[in-house]
Amino acid sequence: MDILVLSDSHGAIAPMERAVELTEPDLILHLGDCWRDAERLRDRFPDIPLEQVPGNCDFRPIEPAERLLEIRGKRILLCHGHTYGVKQSLLTAGYAAEERQLDLFLFGHTHRPLVDRRGRTLFLNPGSIGASSRPSYGVVTVQGGQLDGRTAWLT
Repeated sequence: MDILVLSDSHGAIAPMERAVELTEPDLILHLGDCWRDAERLRDRFPDIPLEQVPGNCDFRPIEPAERLLEIRGKRILLCHGHTYGVKQSLLTAGYAAEERQLDLFLFGHTHRPLVDRRGRTLFLNPGSIGASSRPSYGVVTVQGGQLDGRTAWLT
């Protein structure tokens, strides 16, 4: 299973569409900062399931700030990252990952791509698909009980 991870689109629909075309994912996850962009992407690709969480720029008070998914036996947390202070460090995120026994902690907010394994948890930030200079995205693969992640730049 291939999962496309997007964050911080900030109105940039075309780069998200391009990332979907390049990766042909089984699932799309949007980690916030611009809720409406994810809705537009869902309209454009209705056959690909899409999950999303709001970011700090999204006014969505009734939506949960994070979601916990279980995909093929892997515990995956989706959040924008601002509630965990990810611009300063991953310390709070690391404690949460350990406490909740996460296999994957997905976050955005910093606009900087990151893949880092800490203990049992893979931390992945896809960067910003809406960055004007170098849009980036993440891909998570869950196969044969293994979970792997990478980031890539749109060219």
